[in-house]
Amino acid sequence: MLIHLSSPTLSSSVRILTFTPSLRYSFINQPLQTYRTAIPSTPTRVVQMGHEKSQLVSQKSHAISNFRLCNVSGRKTELVEIHATNPRFHVLFIPGNPGVVSFYTDFLESLYEQMGETASITGIGYISHSEKDWEDGRLFGLKEQIDHKINFIQQELQTIEVPLILVGHSIGSFMSLDIYKRIPEKVAYIFALYPFLAVDTKSQQQSIIKKISRSQLTSNVISAIVALFGFLPIWASRFIAKISLGKSWSTTALDALCTRVLKYHTMRNVLYLTMTEFEELIKAPDWEFMREKRNRIAFLYGDDDHWAPLHMHDEVVKQVPNAIIEVEKEENPNLNRNHGIPISIINKLYAMHKKLYVFEIQE
Repeated sequence: MLIHLSSPTLSSSVRILTFTPSLRYSFINQPLQTYRTAIPSTPTRVVQMGHEKSQLVSQKSHAISNFRLCNVSGRKTELVEIHATNPRFHVLFIPGNPGVVSFYTDFLESLYEQMGETASITGIGYISHSEKDWEDGRLFGLKEQIDHKINFIQQELQTIEVPLILVGHSIGSFMSLDIYKRIPEKVAYIFALYPFLAVDTKSQQQSIIKKISRSQLTSNVISAIVALFGFLPIWASRFIAKISLGKSWSTTALDALCTRVLKYHTMRNVLYLTMTEFEELIKAPDWEFMREKRNRIAFLYGDDDHWAPLHMHDEVVKQVPNAIIEVEKEENPNLNRNHGIPISIINKLYAMHKKLYVFEIQE
């Protein structure tokens, strides 16, 4: 049972938009420090993230992602990294729940290519949402996971000389906003993709998941059942997953599922984190902060997402006038996006009214 279904179909069919080469942007990371960069254009292409039959107009991405284990304040952390030769900014991607960052490898590689190889990209996993139980069964809630990301920024990204952009998916968007509030001097801009910002009390699906996550017995039983599949040989669990989930999952996503999610410690942490999410997100979002930083925060909503429903989009529009916000329409209604990420969002939001987190520089 995947709580947020972060990436099984890392999107349905999506359209990649090209950058506008004539624009120049000023990235302001700190009040007294200004960064300037040009966004290059790249070929248009259509991708089904997580889908083995991706339709490519341009050639396949040549991005080389590296998997690395990092020790962050004593916690083993899984990273997916792509290093640009001459980066003009650095993207830190924070996934949804489950926080298995290798789910997003295809997305991050395509993102790197579509940004013209001008950004170094780091995807960071959650504590104990991992292949091995490095933490000996300990459970980590929302606050601890946010602290972990802040510690990583202060430890690993302290000396970068380019703007830091946070890209968060689902609860990763909430984490990104909280990080921005706590260390604003470190963060330039935020992309919130299908943001889970508040509990939807009218959602039956959220209500069911909330009850499951609050029950220790139910959580233990579900985690044990999930873990049984993890004991199978990798080829067997991959075969069962592919039969059960269909052909929309890539080999990368299937491997992430079988090697990391089908573990007792991971599933138990997924449910525990979900419980603490519901406890925290029953509160109203910090609208005042979003209004203050509206030129540095962009939101993307889907037209059918129970974690980021359209009525929440409407509330953001109401509470944050002139917010940078857009709705991603499902081009194929027969495909279930499953809270996945359309890779078009970065380019699309850059193009929105020529003002996403950035200020155009007049020649």
